[in-house]
Amino acid sequence: MFGILDQITDWLREMLVGGIMDNLTGMFDSVNRQVADIAAQVGATPASFSPGVFSMIRTISESVIVPVAGIILTVIACYELIQMIIDHNNLANFETWTFFRWIFKTFMAVMLITNCFSITMGVFEVSQYVVGRAGGIISSSTAVSDSAIAAMRTTLEGMDVGPLLGLYLQTFIIQLTMMALSVVIFIIIYGRMIEIYLMVSLAPIPFSTFGNKEQSQVGQNYLRSLFAVGFQGFLIMICVGIYAVLIQSISFTSDIIGSVWGVVGYTVLLCFTLFKTGGLAKGIFSAH
Repeated sequence: MFGILDQITDWLREMLVGGIMDNLTGMFDSVNRQVADIAAQVGATPASFSPGVFSMIRTISESVIVPVAGIILTVIACYELIQMIIDHNNLANFETWTFFRWIFKTFMAVMLITNCFSITMGVFEVSQYVVGRAGGIISSSTAVSDSAIAAMRTTLEGMDVGPLLGLYLQTFIIQLTMMALSVVIFIIIYGRMIEIYLMVSLAPIPFSTFGNKEQSQVGQNYLRSLFAVGFQGFLIMICVGIYAVLIQSISFTSDIIGSVWGVVGYTVLLCFTLFKTGGLAKGIFSAH
């Protein structure tokens, strides 16, 4: 009789241990895939991230936004010419070099609109270089090591059925939580790239304002915003590097459930800091 009960107990223990390990490994894998993918995603330029989307954005911008930018530039150039003329005592002290300065400023404004995509891509090439150099921060250390997984299995095999059942229910809930957090990480990373595409699509309009000192604040703030969203990738890399260090500091040998909840806490902290990187980058570059 007792032999049958022991066999049933061993079977339940083996089933629960297997279920718990499946929950834990699935939980770790779902987050680690998103975290490990961050380096490739934030280090990509808009042209290399999705060439098809970038080609569509560029075509729409050149066919729809550039004509609007041309109209804005024409208005600004006319206003600038009038200001230059009346600034000299209403033509009482007129100098011919004013026209040459106006022609030069208008020429530079036209060149900026014509090459706005090259300029914006240059900004992201710089940020990509910085992110690429910081890519060593993210490594396999963001994942829980195989030795830690083996240690957890050893600890679980020495536990009774009751604690194992409670642990299984907790790991199941934690697995769902971590899957939701992995979705949040995905949204943050890909949402940043969509924001970049939206900003690039309207690039000709802010570039058309550089022909006038007063209106050029629009273009200057746009460039600061480009640098901010580009270098946001660097801040994201720093956040993931900190996350990797924190994960490796957790011991999975004795208090398994406490360690697992620690992983959840660090992942929630990672999501929170990823949300903050956008505002922090804009604050550093004084973009608004």
